[in-house]
Amino acid sequence: MSTARTRTLANLRGRIERIETHGDTPDLNKVALGHAAADATLHGGLALAAVHEVFAEGHQSASATGFVAGLAGRVSPRRPLVWVRQDFSEIESGALSLSGLCELGLDPRLLVTVRAPDTDAALQTAADALACDALGAVVLEVWGQARQLDLVASRKLTLAAAASGVTALLLRMAAEPRPSTAETRWIVRAAHSPPSAPWTAWGAPVFDAQLVRHRHGPVGRWIMEWNCDECLFSEPASYPQPLAATPAHRPHQAQAFGQQRRAG
Repeated sequence: MSTARTRTLANLRGRIERIETHGDTPDLNKVALGHAAADATLHGGLALAAVHEVFAEGHQSASATGFVAGLAGRVSPRRPLVWVRQDFSEIESGALSLSGLCELGLDPRLLVTVRAPDTDAALQTAADALACDALGAVVLEVWGQARQLDLVASRKLTLAAAASGVTALLLRMAAEPRPSTAETRWIVRAAHSPPSAPWTAWGAPVFDAQLVRHRHGPVGRWIMEWNCDECLFSEPASYPQPLAATPAHRPHQAQAFGQQRRAG
C-alpha cells in the first residue's frame, strides 16, 4: 500500500474516531434555536456542519416537516437550502408547498428541491449537495426504514458536512431510529396552538419536540412554538384568558332537539 494512501486512511480513521467520541464536548459552531431550555441542553444551540435526524411520530409527517423547516430557517437564514425528497415521500405526504414554507419564514428564492427516484439516488444527491460549501443546509427526506441509510452512510454524510461546513437535516418518515453518527436525534409530534387573536386565521405552529439523542450532552422534551416572523423557536405564550368548562347537562338543547324531531 502506498504511503499516500496509508496516510489518507489514517486521517479518515482519526476523523471518524473524533466524530464517534462520547467524551468532552467538541468545539462546534452552533446557532441558538431561541427556546431557552432547549438551547441550554444543547450547550448553546444546534451544531452547524453536522448531521441531525428528525423522526415523525406516527402520522405526524406534517409536524416533522414543519419542525425541519424551522431548523433549516435557523441554520441557513440567508444561504441556499437544498431539499432532497424521495419520490415515495411525495406520494405519501404530498408535494412541498412553497407558499407554506414562505409562511413559515423560509425564502422560496433560496430553496432548491430535488426529487430522487429511490433511496440510493437520494443519498447520493444529498452527499453531492453537502460537498458544496455555498449552501447553508441540506434536507434529506427519506420514507421508510431505508436499509441503505445505515451507519456507514451516516458516517459519510457526517464527514461531508464537517468538511464543507454545511448542515445536514435528515427527515425520516415511517421509520425507526437506528445507530448513526448524527449529532442529535429528535422525535416530533404536533402540539396544541394557543388561542390566536381574532384577526388571525390560525395560531403559530407548536411542536412537541423530544430530543432522544445528543452525542455530547443530555436529552429533553419541550413544547416549542415557531415564530414565523422572527424565525425563532420559543416557549408558547400562556393562555391570556380562562377557558370555560363544558356544561355537563344542557336541558335547553335537549328540548330544542325534541321540538325539531316533532316538527320533522
